[in-house]
Amino acid sequence: MRPVSFSIDEEGPGLARAGVITTPHGSINTPAFVAVATKADIKGISVSQFKELGVQTVIANTYHLYLSPGEELVDKAGGVGEFMGFRGPTMTDSGGFQVFSLGEGFGKKLSKFLPQEQAPESPAVSAASGQGERRETPVPVIFDEDLATSHGKLAIVDEEGVSFTSHLNGTLHRFTPERSIEIQHKLGADIIYVFDECTSPAAEHGYQKEAADRTHRWAARSLKAHRGNIGKNNRQGIYGIVQGGRYADLRIESAREIASMDFDGFGIGGSFSKRDILGILDKVNRELPKEKPRHLLGIGEPEDMFIGVAGGIDTFDCVLPTRNGRTGGIYTRHGKVQIPNAEFKEDFSPLDSECDCFVCRNHTRAYVHHLFRTKEMLGPVLASAHNIRFLTRLCERMRESILNGGFGEFRDSFLSSYKIR
Repeated sequence: MRPVSFSIDEEGPGLARAGVITTPHGSINTPAFVAVATKADIKGISVSQFKELGVQTVIANTYHLYLSPGEELVDKAGGVGEFMGFRGPTMTDSGGFQVFSLGEGFGKKLSKFLPQEQAPESPAVSAASGQGERRETPVPVIFDEDLATSHGKLAIVDEEGVSFTSHLNGTLHRFTPERSIEIQHKLGADIIYVFDECTSPAAEHGYQKEAADRTHRWAARSLKAHRGNIGKNNRQGIYGIVQGGRYADLRIESAREIASMDFDGFGIGGSFSKRDILGILDKVNRELPKEKPRHLLGIGEPEDMFIGVAGGIDTFDCVLPTRNGRTGGIYTRHGKVQIPNAEFKEDFSPLDSECDCFVCRNHTRAYVHHLFRTKEMLGPVLASAHNIRFLTRLCERMRESILNGGFGEFRDSFLSSYKIR
């Protein structure tokens, strides 16, 4: 029996489903928000708070843990979960996105997403892609002497893997599919991901096609490396990743290719305009085996999770709850607010009147506003904790609505009052 399995408790409407992912370190009730623990910690959140905040599982970052403290030390500690003092299910990504951000994305203010108003119009995507301004596509990063001696500014992709420099000290490193799997074996997470090429969201169809095909070859190599290690294969599940950028035809083709391989689950990853990928999730997921879990990498805003769940996504991860929290961005039932704003100076209501987190039970908007205005470190900590709970609770409520046959009604009710800013 595989170490990671999935069962469906209830379905509908559309591709929505409530299920359970079973791992060696416990079960994950889905839909679920997976908290990002990049360096084996959720920024500002103690492991002792995970249960109260509804954190079922975390995803750590292979690239960062490889550089510090190193996979050997994490292995000696008993794996990433034991290292951070968390006994529940864990995931690690492959490090592919971080390599991308040090290479083509470095210094160009690029991320996984194109701003919606700049998303290029694509005939491969439905009309939902909308009209966008034409923008110049950054040229691929190639070897250059200045780049080669720069700290963390070099990433060269070839058929075998990626060579890159550390953002910490400029030392040269090499990731291949086999090396990424080897590192993730030592990090010891319950669920690991194949090594993939995460392209620029501005890359055109031709390069996205080339990168997706390479990712498929890397997926096969990653899978072979994992299955070939009998001990790790019996203790860790492995997810394949669907790529293809913002192009619907490439996404569907990639889903079919990855689905043909014997993975334990699947991630939808890479770079895209959110508007594009969220519009084709159902088409992509219809190509993936129904009996295996699906994870949407790097997307976790409330409105996006409703679209994802309706399109067949089971789990999500996103850095925004804590990133927003550190700058005073607060999720509320009526949308996000900036708690440092003057309007909250004398607001003695909870951050969100419907939230059950310890922050909302014990503190007011006026108090958290005060913490931010006086630059007290407790402010970002409380804001981050609240945001994490807001999203885990939202997933709990979505799950309950699917089980009760009322997902559509719950979605419409929530989104009718959630103002997207």
